[in-house]
Amino acid sequence: MKITFLGTGTSHGVPVVGCDCDVCKSNDRRNNRTRSSIWVQVNDVNLLIDTANEFRIQALRSGIKTIDAVLYTHCHADHVFGFDDLRIFSQRSGKPIPYFGNRETLAEIKQVFSYVFRKTQIGGGKPQVKPIVVEQEFAFGGVKIMPIPIYHGMLPIYGYRIGNMAYITDCSKLPAESKQLLLGLEVLILGVVRYQPHPTHMHVEAALELVDSLSPQRTFFTHVSHLLEHNEVNSKLPPGVELAYDGLTIKI
Repeated sequence: MKITFLGTGTSHGVPVVGCDCDVCKSNDRRNNRTRSSIWVQVNDVNLLIDTANEFRIQALRSGIKTIDAVLYTHCHADHVFGFDDLRIFSQRSGKPIPYFGNRETLAEIKQVFSYVFRKTQIGGGKPQVKPIVVEQEFAFGGVKIMPIPIYHGMLPIYGYRIGNMAYITDCSKLPAESKQLLLGLEVLILGVVRYQPHPTHMHVEAALELVDSLSPQRTFFTHVSHLLEHNEVNSKLPPGVELAYDGLTIKI
């Protein structure tokens, strides 16, 4: 399995528009964060988790040529607004791209991108897609995928486990049952926005407590705000835990 971090930033991205903080003005490219998403390659299967605002730019930068399916965590703008850029992949394959999520997420995507699902005039083009509601482990292209129910504040959303990797972002609370689904991980990717507590996201201390309880071999923090400077934070994190950055690739 190969995992590429397409984006690692919060909903504002980094630099934040109009901000003159040291992180936003940093010359270290690892502090330049587009909105969060990953590309997972398992054998010949190409999976996306979320389609961030900058998905087209991310796909060009990482050399993505094929997308077989998309796993959606939830329907907030920074996680879905690259949806229309799936159209080149469906045009190239000649097949609808299946995308997965919980029932509420898929219903909201259909509302936000209503033009995709109704008859429109010829011209311009739109992605050919196929929504599929999932509530338990399923297989796609021979790859087993486990939706992980989590909470984004009060909103029930999904993380995903694929093999020995799990992607959990925009999470403030995990049910006990979901923690059990995250045991025995080689890689945990976890959304962490800042040091201070946050009502709908994990902060550094809460994330480290979760890491201690799950004991993955390696942990990468993503969905990072401009309040966390890459080198400074990494120097304070325990062994096996580090900030991800746009373009980082890892293999399992």
